[in-house]
Amino acid sequence: MVQKFHAFMFPWFAFGHMIPYLHLANKLAEKGHRVTFLLPKKAQKQSEHHNLFSDNILFHLLTIPPVAGLPAGAETASDIPISLGNFLFAAMDLTRDQVTAAVHALRPDLILFDFAYWVPEMAREHRVKSVVYNGVSTTNIAHNHVPGSELGVPPPGYPSAKRKVLLTGPMLPELDKSKPLEDQWSSWLTGFRQGSVVFCALGSQITLEKDQFQELCLEMELTGLPFLVAVTPPKGAKTIQEALPEGFEERVKDRGVVWGEWVQQPLILAHPSVGCFVSHCGFGSMWESLMSDCQIVLLPLLNDQILTTRLMTEELEVSVEVPREETGWFSKESLSAAIISVMDEDSELGYLVRRNHAKLKESLVSPGLLTGYTDKFVEALQDLVNDTNLD
Repeated sequence: MVQKFHAFMFPWFAFGHMIPYLHLANKLAEKGHRVTFLLPKKAQKQSEHHNLFSDNILFHLLTIPPVAGLPAGAETASDIPISLGNFLFAAMDLTRDQVTAAVHALRPDLILFDFAYWVPEMAREHRVKSVVYNGVSTTNIAHNHVPGSELGVPPPGYPSAKRKVLLTGPMLPELDKSKPLEDQWSSWLTGFRQGSVVFCALGSQITLEKDQFQELCLEMELTGLPFLVAVTPPKGAKTIQEALPEGFEERVKDRGVVWGEWVQQPLILAHPSVGCFVSHCGFGSMWESLMSDCQIVLLPLLNDQILTTRLMTEELEVSVEVPREETGWFSKESLSAAIISVMDEDSELGYLVRRNHAKLKESLVSPGLLTGYTDKFVEALQDLVNDTNLD
């Protein structure tokens, strides 16, 4: 009988990090292992519907200390513009005493973390193993750590003889059907024909400039299709409504919604009326798009998103990237043209990416692919727990 272990998970306080950790937590819990998931109090509501094994995965809520420069009440990256990220990092570091107390009280076998650099030192003091778990591709990590290196070519000294690199394989999202899509969105989406709605979401860390936000709204209007846009209010605005273009709400009132709060993204993508997903190509959103039946249009905004977009668009040919203007943003004509190019039933490009997407999704869900990766990864963690060497 394989001994079960107890893992702590302590990801960076951003949903693009916490959600992939929860996908992995579900895989561990499914095999009978216990997980204590450390996260800010405000993040529990948006995270709990991803917990498919509540008996084995317990949330341990952290109080985020005040930090000069961090807005009052901010607990996750979605609460602040990306320019204030360093203040949230400082607040995360100040949770060290809370994390240490939890380790002392609950005695986990190992801790999985990504950005909290002090975890290994703290873990060794309590004779607990620690593992850096990154929810992005190894290519992105290598490129960031060895800037200027050729993509796909291992850097000097790789692999290290002292440090093991473990691969989880794709951490594919699984829908919790016991927690359905909120009535507000289910009722609205059902009013449109199958595959006709464009859903746009740019992740929890992106806060647009007001002119970029208004351009995005006008881009969606220009498609002539029904749409749902879920983004945070732009810089300088407290609400979405005060930043909308003049006359926009009246013009699109029967077919368009712009929403400034959290939504159940995987469940929206699974709704039969949604036919296109306009995404920033964050790593979690990439997997959610591939597991959907939607056409994929990409607006990459950060460095890893740009690399992943190149993979999706140029190598796998399952998506379309919107070209940037000289300003660095996207014109309303270019985004609407990209959406129409994949939504038009007679479009050759739309047919190509739809066919390639369907083939890739079929491969991803094929029996044994995910479980093969997961089984090997969990076995490696088990070996790590059993190894008495803390280094």
